[in-house]
Amino acid sequence: MNLLDVIIETDRLYLKAISRDFADDIFREFTPEITKYMYPKPKENIEETYEYIEKTLSKIKEGDELEMVITKKENNEFIGVCGIYDLNKLGPGLWIWIKKSSHNNGFGLEAINGLIEWANINIKFDYLEYPVDKRNIASRRIPEKNNGKIVKEEKSKGEAGNELDEYVYWIYPKK
Repeated sequence: MNLLDVIIETDRLYLKAISRDFADDIFREFTPEITKYMYPKPKENIEETYEYIEKTLSKIKEGDELEMVITKKENNEFIGVCGIYDLNKLGPGLWIWIKKSSHNNGFGLEAINGLIEWANINIKFDYLEYPVDKRNIASRRIPEKNNGKIVKEEKSKGEAGNELDEYVYWIYPKK
């Protein structure tokens, strides 16, 4: 399967492979506020964003991950980015970020639900791992609404030096 061709459609959203077409949106919207509870830090300039996209496209071509931009179906408005990494492991990881102006609309849950549905059909896994900072209540609701179980707690430091205090959820495949 060519992961670059994957398009996931939900009620309100399209998820499609990350591309340079969305570099400006990603650079503008991936801010310190958005990354407060995340490991990565915002890119310092648009060139770093282009490098990130190119590196990610290589991983997608190799079949290691599926990283997707999220857009509204009605007008193609950029909403955020999500993905599944370590696709070839029995416990691949899920992640997402939504731009600030689109928070509190259920887009994160809808996008992750689309990824989970895709994974259930297209890959073999024992569980999908979803790490989330304990303080990020809205993001914690995503695995909880998908019957995710907390399997461990971890403390670490993000790239920007931010302290992370995470629950690691496992979401099991639908039978």
